[in-house]
Amino acid sequence: MSGYPLRSVVAVALPGVSPFELSVLCEVFGIDRTGDGVPAFDFAVVTEHPGRVPTSMGFGLDVADGLDRAARADLVAVPARPLGQPAPAAVVALLRETVARGARVLSICSAAFVLAEAGLLDGRPCTTHWMNTAELARRYPRARVDPDVLYVDDGAVVTSAGTAAGIDACLHLVRQAHGATVAARIARRMVVPPHRDGGQAQYVATPLPRAADDDVAALQEWALEHLAEDLSVERLARRALVSPRTLARRFAETCGTTPAAWVARMRLQRAQELLETTALPVDAIAAEVGWGTGAVLRSHFTKLGTTPLAYRRTFAGPPVVRQSA
Repeated sequence: MSGYPLRSVVAVALPGVSPFELSVLCEVFGIDRTGDGVPAFDFAVVTEHPGRVPTSMGFGLDVADGLDRAARADLVAVPARPLGQPAPAAVVALLRETVARGARVLSICSAAFVLAEAGLLDGRPCTTHWMNTAELARRYPRARVDPDVLYVDDGAVVTSAGTAAGIDACLHLVRQAHGATVAARIARRMVVPPHRDGGQAQYVATPLPRAADDDVAALQEWALEHLAEDLSVERLARRALVSPRTLARRFAETCGTTPAAWVARMRLQRAQELLETTALPVDAIAAEVGWGTGAVLRSHFTKLGTTPLAYRRTFAGPPVVRQSA
């Protein structure tokens, strides 16, 4: 939970905008999924001068709305565009005003340079595509650039790495504002994971695909069906017929994280879903996700800056009736 509302979202299309990164915002926030229990977002694409906006792929977009449409948006997002093109002064002013009035801004990929040009990354942790992190740090030395993460949430300013990391950041913002169940419903429709662990380092040097990747995926699928059980690294390694050291290496290569960290993330995500969709007591949820007691569950929820009961009050829908066989 972040304290930031997320009902209205505006994407700013600058000349040279990347169609894929713009489409990420359109896909997450622009499609009506109310039939799936997803809240409706007031979404629009805007530009400084309404009309034809050239893209980085050589075709144009017809954008009808001007920047004034963004004046009251909860989130103003800027998709990637080529480096070396200064941002229009009106867009820089819009981004500054958005943060000043207590709303959020989001950059996808190279659009972090636009936020930096607006002075919004000064003294802040941030990221961009791994190919451009050194250049971002060189041009804007006051920015605290982290080259290894998929996205950085610094409250009013959120930055994401390349391409698919923009999806990760958008789903993160949805999860904060509307809960894990809503984020998972959007992810399911998009056929993407609701949360990816790890960071960009796993993509910088691309290893050749190996059968081990399929082995890890099969092990993860099994683990998700057995969250209540012992999922120590040793047991997972025995299940995969490898040593704990080999399993740790394969997880690092394919997921960018450790087996233990992945299990903890999956347990937390499942606990969130149960708090949102059932009336189970906290202790029962803790047992069902493999954390044994409510005290352990509460300690993990401190990472979200909340408690299980407070999370339930914020995000719970009508409980699903669960019947034993």
